[in-house]
Amino acid sequence: MPSFATDPLMLPLEPAEVQLLCNYGVAKLFPKGSILINEGDCSDNLYVILDGRVRVYVSDENAKEVTLCIQKVGEFFGEMAILDGQPRSASVMTLEPTQLCVVSNSGFKQCLQDHPQLTSKLLVSTLSRVRDLTENVKNLALLDVYGRVAAVLDRLAVEIDGERMVERLTHQSIASMVGSSREMVSRIIRSLLVGGYIKNRKGAFVLKRKLPNSW
Repeated sequence: MPSFATDPLMLPLEPAEVQLLCNYGVAKLFPKGSILINEGDCSDNLYVILDGRVRVYVSDENAKEVTLCIQKVGEFFGEMAILDGQPRSASVMTLEPTQLCVVSNSGFKQCLQDHPQLTSKLLVSTLSRVRDLTENVKNLALLDVYGRVAAVLDRLAVEIDGERMVERLTHQSIASMVGSSREMVSRIIRSLLVGGYIKNRKGAFVLKRKLPNSW
């Protein structure tokens, strides 16, 4: 089973806990743009991200998409279909070459039976995502486009070497997350760059100071 290196304080699961889950699954490498789960599917595998990132999204009959979240190393998805037996509530696609551990329904249940201490940790991680989704819905309903963009940047920023950074997030990705056009998002990002609030660094946004309350 492959290993991975990252900051355990930034992970929903500790590396040892990820390894426990992976002992009951199979590691697979998926190319960029792979559709791992389709909304409405009846599959019931659990996926643990060992390397790379995925986008979780929903779409309508006109193929309009809204990104719910972006998940990265140490996170997992697909557990809801195992727990409630219902069809998939969202689609998942890889944003880059991504290595996953695929754990079957039976493997997941056997893991929890063998290691019951994982149950509460997985539940807390799942509930944390529900809270994030609730906050996203609140922002979509109550904030203007600028407010939603600022909220996304603030929520996704992580501290790296003393700086708050948002890694590898395109304008189109942000637009999909805030329910706006790429052009509108680009204007907002350009304004924040000119104002010195954020800085581009090799595809990442560095948040230099507190973002303004309004645009």
